[in-house]
Formats: sequence, structure tokens, C-alpha cells
Amino acid sequence: MRTVAIEEHFSVPALIRRIDPGAISRRGFRPRKLPPNGPNPLDLLPEIGERRLQAMDEAGITVQVLSSSGPGPDLVPGPDGVAMSREMNEYLAAAIARHPDRFAGFATLPMQAPDAAAAEFVLAVKDLGFLGAVVYGTTEGRFLDHPSYDGLLAAAVDLDVPIYIHPHLPPEPVRQAYFSDLPPGASRVLESAGWGWHSETAIHVLRMVVAGTLDRHPRLKLIIGHMGEMLPMMLDRADEVFALDIDHLKRPVSRAILDQVWLTTSGIFSEPPFLAALQTFGIDRIMFSVDYPYAPNAKGRAFLDRLSLTPADMAKLTHGNADALLRLKG
Repeated sequence: MRTVAIEEHFSVPALIRRIDPGAISRRGFRPRKLPPNGPNPLDLLPEIGERRLQAMDEAGITVQVLSSSGPGPDLVPGPDGVAMSREMNEYLAAAIARHPDRFAGFATLPMQAPDAAAAEFVLAVKDLGFLGAVVYGTTEGRFLDHPSYDGLLAAAVDLDVPIYIHPHLPPEPVRQAYFSDLPPGASRVLESAGWGWHSETAIHVLRMVVAGTLDRHPRLKLIIGHMGEMLPMMLDRADEVFALDIDHLKRPVSRAILDQVWLTTSGIFSEPPFLAALQTFGIDRIMFSVDYPYAPNAKGRAFLDRLSLTPADMAKLTHGNADALLRLKG
């Protein structure tokens, strides 16, 4: 069966080396502990060719939709960040052109320059054929509900393509308040993939609801990963506790999210969170992803093989929903 994975990552080391090391350190990037018996994900990131294709073939993955992995141009202010985003997008477009039936892409944006980010978004979709854009968490403490990003959101609506909100490392005040005074490795994981990433992305979406951002852009399409970043289990709770304080909104919190947000399975390969996502969002809003190379393709395939879905629902999960949302050609 055709299988599309849409939160799959790459990097361009030559561009990353141009980022100020101080900016990378201040954003919280720290060395990660590498698996003792497996490939180093950081070594796999830059390769968009035969090794990646072989890993896809072995797991039966037809298409990867690629997005850049941090650190990236969102750490670079001014014209340098704008130029770096353009170079990264052109680099990815060239890699896609070599294997157009196997790879597609999400744009990288210079988020410290909101107007330029909107312009780059338009160019990346119209000129390079990208399917949307990826935004990594907060930028200088600002979420996408900040008024400076209204033009970026309007561009997504005009282009009729989604924005993938990916987690990012927490701003320094959040790190100190929530994740400090712990053993270094435990602190790094707790603030990122162990918990912090997912709660921050859930907050990002909830802010866009309660700020009225989704009401102002009712045709905006958002994607979030990791089985919905804990939102599926909290939608009823959110409706209950927000009910008396959202007279300014046109819809209940859950309705806004269910209307405008799609989920992926990226990096989570167990049935309970999938069932929560399925029961709250429905099969039409869930798309398969692996989170390669941070998660191995084989784990994603094994997860699919364990699921008990009708053939029609499995087709939606593995490719149908992504093909429809991203207008991919099967």
C-alpha cells in the first residue's frame, strides 16, 4: 500500500555552521546522548539520497515530506536569516527534483522577520512547489497568535496549504522555571521530547484558539505531530473549563481545533494514544508519520502492521488524508 510520511527531517550542515554558536546555545541546543547500538540520527539527517531511500524501501514508505531540523534560520535575525531560509529551501527543492516521486517538502521560514517569512512562504510554494511550511515553536517568545504573524497566516490561507507546528526548545525563562536543577540529561529530555515539546505545542494551538486567531482565519489549516501533542485527551476538559470565559469566540475550543487541525503519528508508535486521537479527531484527520531519522522507519511500519483498521481507514491513515490535504499525486 502507498505510504506517505510527512514529518521527516533533513539538515544542511554547511548552512547551520553559519549560525552564531551563541544563538544556538541560548536557544537551548545541547548535545544529545546517542544510541549505543544504532545509527546516529544526526549523521542521517543531511543525507537525502540512496541511504534514505533504502531505509524507506525497507519499511515500505513511498514518499517522505521533508522539513528542516533545527537549529535553523529562525535563530538568525535580519537579512541573513531571510537569505538562509531561501538557501535551505532551494537546497531541498534540488533534492526533491532528483527524486520527485519519493520526496516532497515543507518550507523553512525566517521567523524573526514576519513579513519576509510570509513572502518566502509564497515563493516556496509557488516557485519551488512546496506543500506548506513548518514553524518551530516560539520565535523570540512569540507564538503564531502574535499580530506580527497575521500576514503569514493569511498567506497560508491564500495559498491553501497547511502550516505544520513542530515543537521547539523552551525559551530560557521557561527552561529555568520548569526544567532546571535536574540531572543534565534528564533535564534535556524533559524539556523536549519527554514532555515539554508536546505541552508547548498544545499550548500553541490553544493560544491560537482562545486569542481568536483561528476565528480570524477560519480556513487556516494546521498540522501537529506526536498523536496530537496531548490534545486528544484534553478536548472535553478544555470545553468544560473554558465555557464561561470565551464569549469572544465563535466556536467552542474543541470545535475550532477539530475544524482546523490535522494530526500525525510522528514518533509515537503505541495504540492507546492512537485510539484517543481516533476517537476524538476521527480517522479523516490523522496522517502517518515516522519522525525520521529521530525515529526509525521500521518502528513506524511495525506500528502500522499492528493496527486493526478497515482497509478503507488504513488507506486514509497511510496516504489518503495526506494526499488530500497536501494535494499529493499518488
